[in-house]
This record gives sequence, structure tokens and C-alpha cells, in this order.
Amino acid sequence: MEALAPTAVDFWDARYEGETYAYGTEPNAYFRQQLEALPPGRLLLLAEGEGRNAVYAAKRGWQVTAVDFSDEGRAKALRLALAQGVRLDYQVADLTALGWQQPGHYDAVGLIYAHLAPADRRAVHAAATASLAPGGYLILEAFSPRQLGLPSGGPKTAEMLYEPATLAEDFDGLNLLENHALGVVLHEGSFHAGPANVVRLLGVRDSSSELTYCI
Repeated sequence: MEALAPTAVDFWDARYEGETYAYGTEPNAYFRQQLEALPPGRLLLLAEGEGRNAVYAAKRGWQVTAVDFSDEGRAKALRLALAQGVRLDYQVADLTALGWQQPGHYDAVGLIYAHLAPADRRAVHAAATASLAPGGYLILEAFSPRQLGLPSGGPKTAEMLYEPATLAEDFDGLNLLENHALGVVLHEGSFHAGPANVVRLLGVRDSSSELTYCI
């Protein structure tokens, strides 16, 4: 009998199943920088993995909802939260099913290395935008196509990597305060380590906008 090919869930469960945190326990530097400038509120984190950003935010007083499709990632995140004395609402779900969307509910949404195929990316980004309350912020960091060939992490196909121009189209319902590609040096566990090429985006939903998105 031919063995079934491993799924994306299998891949991420295998990466997260060890005791060591694959991407460390400290938050992403850009996420931390942006969150420090915002008053605590309701935060949604998509593709949150082992919970490093969620736990950091909860320690700063945010009410955190995290979503990822890895049971192993959730288990690691909840262990980290327990060790740090905070609580998380961590949902195991497929981002592309959009069941996590709550229109106008969140004061901030974080997409930290949430890489998706183009059709899924557009749908998830639209739903994330619609989940923001008026005046809410969207924080994104991801790898750009110039990351290909570097050993510091990320998808190995260009269609899964993000350009500022593409993100500007995805998030055209937001006022983009920042959206650019740059080189950085990552210190995020053993899988995000060394020189890297990323794109960073900070957007805010206008307080008077009537943004809607239908599932």
C-alpha cells in the first residue's frame, strides 16, 4: 500500500512536537515594536504556531485569540502561557476556512510569517482586514521573494512569498502607514536565524470606514 504524502498539518506538527521551541519564545521584533505603541485591547494572531507572540501580548494586557491548524503548536503555546502566568484563547483551525473571522471585533490583528498560496492569501487577508474594529491596526511581517536561497527560513516557492505591491492590493481597505521590503538579521530560534529578506506592513482601519467581508 502506497504511503500517503505528508500534509501541511503533519509538517508543522512534526516541527513543533519537540521540547525546544522551533522559533524561540521571544516575540517577533517588528510585532513587539508595533504592539508597544498600542494600548491593550482585543488581538487576533493568525498562524501563531507555538505562541511566542501571543504570550508576549497577553503579558502586556491584551486579550489574545490565536489561531493555527497545529495541535502540537497549540500544546506548546499553552505550556508557554502557563509558565508565564497568562491565558490564551487558542483555536485549532484552518485559516482558509475563515471560521475565526469576527467582523469589526479586534483592535489589532497580527500576521507574522503567515504564508499562504495566492488565492488563500487574498481571502485570509480580506477577512483579517474585515475583522478589525474601526481604528484597529494590522501588523504583518513575512518573507519576500528575495529570501529564496537563504537558509534563514521561509517557503521555497516564490508564489508563497510577499511583495509590498501585492500586499498593498490585498489591504487596500486600510490606511497603510508602512509597507516595504528590507534586509534584517533574524534571531528567532533555530529555523529563523541569520540574514533574511522580509516585508513589513502596518495598516490601520479608518475609524469612519464601513468595511465588510462575506464568508
